[in-house]
Amino acid sequence: MEADILIVDDEEGIRQTMKEFVTVSGFRALTAASSEEALALMVEQSFDIVITDISLPGMNGLELTEVVKKDYNVEVIVLTGYTQEYSYEEAISKGASDLIFKPVRFEELILRIKRVLKERNLTNERTQMLEKLKKLSITDGLTKLYNSRHFYSQIKTEIDRSVRYEHPLSLLILDIDHFKEYNDRYGHLEGDKVLLRLGQVIKLLLRKMDSAYRYGGEEFTVILPETESEEAQTVAERIRKAVKAIVFTPQPGEEVSISISIGMTAYQPSEDLSTFIQRADKALYGSKAAGRDRVSALIAQNSEEV
Repeated sequence: MEADILIVDDEEGIRQTMKEFVTVSGFRALTAASSEEALALMVEQSFDIVITDISLPGMNGLELTEVVKKDYNVEVIVLTGYTQEYSYEEAISKGASDLIFKPVRFEELILRIKRVLKERNLTNERTQMLEKLKKLSITDGLTKLYNSRHFYSQIKTEIDRSVRYEHPLSLLILDIDHFKEYNDRYGHLEGDKVLLRLGQVIKLLLRKMDSAYRYGGEEFTVILPETESEEAQTVAERIRKAVKAIVFTPQPGEEVSISISIGMTAYQPSEDLSTFIQRADKALYGSKAAGRDRVSALIAQNSEEV
């Protein structure tokens, strides 16, 4: 069980003896004579555990524990020889993972280190699992874009931000033209390849602040924060042309391209969410009605399609 351990004690003899024993037990160890020295080392190197005496010159061990737990993902084991002055509860309340009273039996210290490391690993695994589950809950399994559930959550957030800071906000809704016919002719596996590639292209053409979603079936949405209508149309045209340039080979010797229709609109202050989305959807159907493979923008003030 490899781990990097920082030993903090103002008595050199204790520091060195503890380091030797910890190193012999299979861990990597460094030492510091004060909290300030320890924090300087932590800026330069990562550690899994800090073992600190409470009684230190300057910042004491409990104060160090608070700083470490606030700024670093590191476990802390506190040592003290003052059994009457400090309690286990007090050390834990400062963020320590364990409290050991001096004189320290080194065999016990190693057992405590192993227990803390085991709990740390379990906590990290649990955190990673929860993060993975959270990501899966908002991600479309095929395209790896966000899903419609997350779209509705994020569009509300962006509307609130647009209203608060009086910044523009635009929305695109995209639909693959004649996608049912493509699926019927070449099969759903080939259709999935189209969806996957489309998702990749959309994501590639967006800024960091923008976000793309698989809205459902062959429909996608793109949220464009801080983006005026004219700029949003430019983004939409860029996506449309990039998709049109892709060559698919659903069957040996057969090259096929696809097209998409796009509806675009900009958020108007004080309007509700459904009105905003429905207008973008109406703009999309305008593109379909006009012959597909195009971008249509719907302006709210007069509902004029351009």
